[in-house]
Amino acid sequence: MKESRLRDILKKFHGNVISEGEVVAALRRLPFEDLGFAKVDHHRTLRCGSPEVIFCPGKTPAQVVRIAGALVRSAANVLATRADAKVVRAVRKRFPKVVHNESARTLTIVSCAPEPLPGRVVIVAAGTSDLPVAEEARVTAEIMGASVRTVYDVVVAGMEGALASVVGGLVSVPVIGVPTSVGYGASFQGLAPLLTMLNSCAAGVTVVNIDNGFGAGYTAALICRTAASSVGGDLCVAPPRRGRKSKQPGGHTGPPLQ
Repeated sequence: MKESRLRDILKKFHGNVISEGEVVAALRRLPFEDLGFAKVDHHRTLRCGSPEVIFCPGKTPAQVVRIAGALVRSAANVLATRADAKVVRAVRKRFPKVVHNESARTLTIVSCAPEPLPGRVVIVAAGTSDLPVAEEARVTAEIMGASVRTVYDVVVAGMEGALASVVGGLVSVPVIGVPTSVGYGASFQGLAPLLTMLNSCAAGVTVVNIDNGFGAGYTAALICRTAASSVGGDLCVAPPRRGRKSKQPGGHTGPPLQ
C-alpha cells in the first residue's frame, strides 16, 4: 500500500465517506497477506517506497498469479522477473492488461503511474547479446519512476567486461557494472567479467551480481530517489561488450554518454 493510498483512506474516514469497518478491512492485509505458500509484504511500499517484486523461477504459474493478484488488490504496481512462457500465459489469462517484455523476461501490471524520479538513468550495453540483462534493468528502473535512456551496441570493450571501466573513466556520475554470463568458455558463465569489474581502476564503479539487471535497475532508481534535491546528472548501468564492432551514437553532443 502506497503512502498516498493510506492517506486517502484516512481522509475519507475523517470525512465520513467510509466507515470504521471499511478502514479496518482496507488495513487488514497490513503488514502482510498470508497466501499459505507465501507471505506478500504489503508494507514494503511504505517502508522502502517500492512494492515487493515477484521472482518467478521456482514458483508455479498459479503461485505467481496469486501473488500478483494480492499485489493488484492492494493497488500496488506489479513487477515479475525471469518469467517463462507458462507463467506469461497464466498471468496474461488472469490480467489481460499485463505487459510482457520478452527480451527482459519481465511482466508488469501498472495500477497507478509511478511518481517520477529526478535525474536520469542511462543504460549502456556494448553488444546485442547483453540486451536481456539491460532490458531487465530498464523495466525495473522505469516501473520505479526513473527516466531511462538506453545506449545499445556502441562501444568496443571486449568480453572481459571492461565497459564499466571505460564508461567510469568518461563520466562524473556513479556507474553500476553488470557482468553477464554470455561468453566463451574462459568467461566461466560471467565470473571473468565479474572479477574484471570488481578490479576496475575507475573509482566510481560499483558492481552487482552476474546477470542481475534487476538489482542494477533497482539501485539506480534508489540513487535517483535519494538525490531528489540534486540537479542534473545521469547514472550509467553498463553490461560488458559481446562483439567487436565500434559505433558511436549519432547526433550525440555534450559529455560522453550523458
